[in-house]
Amino acid sequence: MGWLEALILGIIQGLTEFLPISSSAHISIAGQLMFGRDPGAAFTAVCQLGTEAAVIVYFRKDIGRIIAKWCKALFGKESQSDPDVRMGWLVILGSIPIVVLGLLFQDAIESVLRSLWITVAMLAGFAIVIWIVDRFARNERTLDQLTWGHGILYGLAQALALIPGVSRSGGTIAAGLAMGYRREAAARYSFLLAIPAVVGSGGYQVAKVIRADGADAAWGPIGLATVIAFVIALGIIHWLLKYVSTHNFTIFVIYRLVIAAAVAALLVFGVIPAIPGA
Repeated sequence: MGWLEALILGIIQGLTEFLPISSSAHISIAGQLMFGRDPGAAFTAVCQLGTEAAVIVYFRKDIGRIIAKWCKALFGKESQSDPDVRMGWLVILGSIPIVVLGLLFQDAIESVLRSLWITVAMLAGFAIVIWIVDRFARNERTLDQLTWGHGILYGLAQALALIPGVSRSGGTIAAGLAMGYRREAAARYSFLLAIPAVVGSGGYQVAKVIRADGADAAWGPIGLATVIAFVIALGIIHWLLKYVSTHNFTIFVIYRLVIAAAVAALLVFGVIPAIPGA
């Protein structure tokens, strides 16, 4: 991977990771369109460490408080009914589906599921899902009303993001809206829920790259992409939370449909291959 490719892909990662438009789809599409190859699931997972670091920095006070109270509750020094303790358990519970499914379908995730036809279908299909749930959402529940059952459903929705085109934030936010949570609450929880999964996945992929390539890996460009993604993602998190407090998701629905149509046209006319490397 070259420096220019890393620069561009880092910008794309930072801009798209937390918007409900699928960062993995954009990375795959941009890589093939501009550089003639899919950067791959490993690059995407490592680069996501930068955007997830932005979440940790942005929500550092909330995260620190949740971890501190959760640890105290383990030793009986804090009530298990405390909202922060419950949030800690709910994040753990909601992270289980994506870990289990990610391990079970790892080969498919890194190969077959990266077909751009699947990406197109997911971009368009989930655009409709997001539009429907946003259109009829009650926007009543807050995060202190999050139940154990809803935590599992959030986790299953997040697991759908293993398929490029779905979007981690898109899946979890759509699930939250369908269950009656406010847009800002759904977005905020999607950020917190992503931390264990993304950090775990990124760490796992870093270990794989070290074992496979070691010092020969393009650590410089990958590091650049990760840092750029971090800086841009900080601004996107702030903007998105402010935006969804007063706006619906229609703009993202339209964008997903336009991108899906554009990529479908590129595939039909043979500008880019459906399967990376084909």
